[in-house]
Amino acid sequence: MNFFRGVMGGQAAGPQPSGAETIQKLCDRVASSTLLEDRRDAVRALKSLSKKYRMEVGTQAMDHLINILQTDRSDSEILGYALDTLYNIICNDEEEEQDEAAQKQADDLGAQFTDQFIQDPEHVTLLLTLLEEFDFHVRWPGVKLLTALLKNQGPQVQGIILVSPMGVSRLMDLLADSREVIRNDGLLLLQQLTKSNAAIQKIVAFENAFERLLDIITEEGSSDGGIVVEDCLLLLLNLLKNNSSNQNFFKEGSYIQRMKPWFEVGDDNSGWSAQKVTNLHLMLQLVRVMVSPVNSPGATASCQKSMYQCGLLQQLCTILMATGVPADILTETINTVSEVIRGSQVNQDYFASVNAPSNPPRPAIVVLLMSMVNERQPFVLRCAVLYCFQCFLYKNQKGQGEIVATLLPSTIDANSISAGQLLCGGLFSADSLSNWCAAVALAHALQDNLTQKEQLLRVQLATSLGKPPVSLLQQCTNILSQGDKIVRRGSKVQTRVGLLMLLCTWISNCPIAVTHFLHNQENVPFLTAQISENLGEDERLVQGLCALLLGICIYYNDNSLENYTKEKLKQLIEKRIGKENFVEKLGFITKHELYSRAAQKPQPVFPSPEQMLFDHEFTKLVKELEGVITKAVHKSSEEEKKEEEVKKTLEQHDNIVTQYKELIREQDAQIQELKEQVASMTTQNEQMQNTVTQQLSQIQQHKDQYNILKLKLGKDNQSQSNSQGESSQVNGLQTEELTQLREEVEELRKQHSLLQTQLSDKDALINTLRSEKAEGSAAGSDNTELLKELEALRSQVQSQSAEITQMKTERQELLRRAEAGSSDAVSSSDGSSDAAKIAEVESRLAAQTTETEKLKEEAKSLSQSRAELEQQLASANSTVAILQTEKTKLQTEVQESKKEQDDLLMLLADQDQKIHSLKQRLKDLGETVDDEDDLDARDQTDDDYEEDEDED
Repeated sequence: MNFFRGVMGGQAAGPQPSGAETIQKLCDRVASSTLLEDRRDAVRALKSLSKKYRMEVGTQAMDHLINILQTDRSDSEILGYALDTLYNIICNDEEEEQDEAAQKQADDLGAQFTDQFIQDPEHVTLLLTLLEEFDFHVRWPGVKLLTALLKNQGPQVQGIILVSPMGVSRLMDLLADSREVIRNDGLLLLQQLTKSNAAIQKIVAFENAFERLLDIITEEGSSDGGIVVEDCLLLLLNLLKNNSSNQNFFKEGSYIQRMKPWFEVGDDNSGWSAQKVTNLHLMLQLVRVMVSPVNSPGATASCQKSMYQCGLLQQLCTILMATGVPADILTETINTVSEVIRGSQVNQDYFASVNAPSNPPRPAIVVLLMSMVNERQPFVLRCAVLYCFQCFLYKNQKGQGEIVATLLPSTIDANSISAGQLLCGGLFSADSLSNWCAAVALAHALQDNLTQKEQLLRVQLATSLGKPPVSLLQQCTNILSQGDKIVRRGSKVQTRVGLLMLLCTWISNCPIAVTHFLHNQENVPFLTAQISENLGEDERLVQGLCALLLGICIYYNDNSLENYTKEKLKQLIEKRIGKENFVEKLGFITKHELYSRAAQKPQPVFPSPEQMLFDHEFTKLVKELEGVITKAVHKSSEEEKKEEEVKKTLEQHDNIVTQYKELIREQDAQIQELKEQVASMTTQNEQMQNTVTQQLSQIQQHKDQYNILKLKLGKDNQSQSNSQGESSQVNGLQTEELTQLREEVEELRKQHSLLQTQLSDKDALINTLRSEKAEGSAAGSDNTELLKELEALRSQVQSQSAEITQMKTERQELLRRAEAGSSDAVSSSDGSSDAAKIAEVESRLAAQTTETEKLKEEAKSLSQSRAELEQQLASANSTVAILQTEKTKLQTEVQESKKEQDDLLMLLADQDQKIHSLKQRLKDLGETVDDEDDLDARDQTDDDYEEDEDED
């Protein structure tokens, strides 16, 4: 009160100033005071008046408060007061006692002040800068103020933050604040920030938001946590919903595996708190976001695979079969399991193996179907079970076969309840909703599965005692056409719509089922009567479905029944209904208000049971068949005959093209096999070349050793020439050794002449191959390679021969030196008489004899090496002959393949000409003809031409 007296001029009595006057004085003080304390007191006073006099404070004080934020950055207290004041005038607090008009006025006021604040984007940037202050009194009101701005004008504020440098990163730092109040309000701020803005969602995700949020959820107790867990889950939903980039990042970051502990529910499920129910509901929604049918098929399949591998699907099935789970959680769990298994064969097989914990154990599918056909169960739960059954059968021909098999006579078990028995019971029960659900579920067991449509024709039903069994198809038509009690039970629109959808799905694209349906003489008159009558609005949908059913009987009719051929059915429509009237009634289906709602998404979501009329997959069937049935009804018999002839011709052409394709594939396989053989021969050739290289290295080693021996022998001969006394007995021994060396040299000469002869033979073979190369151009490249290989072998052999010749020359030189040394030794021994010198010469001759022995052994080893080279040369000759033979075979096969493909091209050209003439005839008759076959034929011809070029 003293403060207000100071503001009022110190007057305790007299007329009190109005609120606007007080606020004006406070604003003047904020603007004019030089002392920080005076400005702080004035801002504190404005804060206290900001809720009661929101309009006045916002109008007069906003600019001053923003100025305080810009100028008084050093004082955290005045900053906190200014931020609180701005929050009070911008925030739209919903008060229970306010009526709608007052609340709308408050909302408009908040939006007005928000527009004034963000008119200058620098104000939002200034606020982001203030959030970097660690002081609690600045950061917390700053977070609340920015949250209020986003609530009032979200897109504009998001745009400013997005272009602000490090704007989103500053806000992400709030999640790391140790003060829970700021962290929790930071979660609320990020929720508002990420609404409907994919760019900000991506930035937040790549700022490690998933890791931080999952850590907070774990710290707070997962599903048992409080409101903070709920806020984290809402933020995660904002980041992942309809954002494929973030979904992929979430999956690649292995965050799906961290979701499994959320669903570990204990055996004692009593006493679920409202917060736990909310948390678990949001967690299930988060799983559904990752596998939603609206996502791309590849991303959905990848997430489904991860959920199965980490055990998340198994955990969800455990909740599904647990007791004491609240109804809304059970319903959402069923929906979640449905989308996790939808279109995934592995997950569908696992779900089929799940058993309920009962005695005896029953499959989970049977237990769920029992709930679907039980009229005492909640409507949303029955819809969820139907969706689960549809997802189980989606693209699952194995599951479809198992369901239909439970209806066949050979597989019915009287001691247990099967899925087929439950569906039949629901189909013919007194509850119209059970009729519709069972009919739609059975239709999904037949979707896009011709085999099961034919199998279901075998199902027989016992209607009553003493009467013969009737087929399931006949019983369904009896409900629609006969006039007993069944009609009164099935007279409801919902029941008849369900049965008509089942029949349309059953006989579409199945001529055998159409024949069975037309075989009942009462079906066609009933349909024509229903279509031709003028009924009310409620019956129009039934008329449209009857027209669709009759149109399917025309379009898929194989004319096996003489009384109900295509032509006779069209004449019947023209006489009793009229073609235009028939098409108009057929259009009633797509014009129905509930048709477009069911066509939007696969999950059956209806506000009430009465509006449950259309199935999502059936809307696809209607869209597919409506146009073709309209054309089929308007076509004349001559046009149909011509079209059938064209179809037969096209089918024959397709068969011929298929045969040619198979032939070309076989030839491609043969060519590939031949290429592999050539590659293996090339590999063998490389191995032979490596072997020759190794042998060359060995020859070089022997040559080096021989040079060393030659040097040693030269030194010994020099010492012998310088010696003057040697014994005649030793000379005789040396002469014998020299004789043996001469004989070995003669052998080497003979071997050299033999090698020369072989080389001449190789030259003749090479000349022959060259002449063959000039004659055969198709195999020129192979001959060139063989010639190169033979030239290399010939050069190697010539080099080896040169080396042998050099070795012989050196050997002769050594012999010559040895003979000269021996003659000198004889002449010197005649005049010698010193016994000591003779002894010395004998010792030297003994050493020389030893060295000569070593030389002889080396010569023998060289001879052996030369023999091995000759053997390898012979093997190379045989390999060359084998390669020449294979080359000839390849040339012959290539020529034959080329001739066959030329013949194929001629045949294909003739067929293309025939197709062109037939299509021209169709165009002349006014029919539209697709050009896909022409394009395929041209593509095939181009492919054949390219293959011929590759082979050449």
